Amino acid sequence: MGLFTSINIAASGMTAERLRSDVIADNIANASTTRTAEGGPFRRSRVVMRPRTEQPFWRSPFLPDSMDGGPGKGVRVAEIQKDTTPNRLVYDPTHPDAIQTGPRAGYVEMPNVDVVTEMVDMIAASRAYEANASIIEGSKSMFQRALEIGSR
Repeated sequence: MGLFTSINIAASGMTAERLRSDVIADNIANASTTRTAEGGPFRRSRVVMRPRTEQPFWRSPFLPDSMDGGPGKGVRVAEIQKDTTPNRLVYDPTHPDAIQTGPRAGYVEMPNVDVVTEMVDMIAASRAYEANASIIEGSKSMFQRALEIGSR
């Protein structure tokens, strides 16, 4: 492992959690949007993360190949998926997007966003971001101590 491996891993986590927070904020902001450019109500989005598996841009000539292929390379955002759970139906015949005919006449298709679930996800993303920031601070502290030991 290189000197900055822990910082790189934590930084990848912070980047992914920041994007996750942005997606959650977008979900909350559109919790009552019944008409989108694609047509129909807003669909909740969710971030899918995967472990980072690509080779680093720099390989140490001093480390054996077995150490470069191990775990701990960080995380990446694989995709942002639309949630396919059914939309809520709310009876409001005066709404401009109310269904006009059929057995669901007078109902409005509302987004499949649950604000409570989004807030729980936002807290989890915030805590994960803070944990990664703590890892970076701990790594910086260890580097500083190592420099102090070397200067004696």
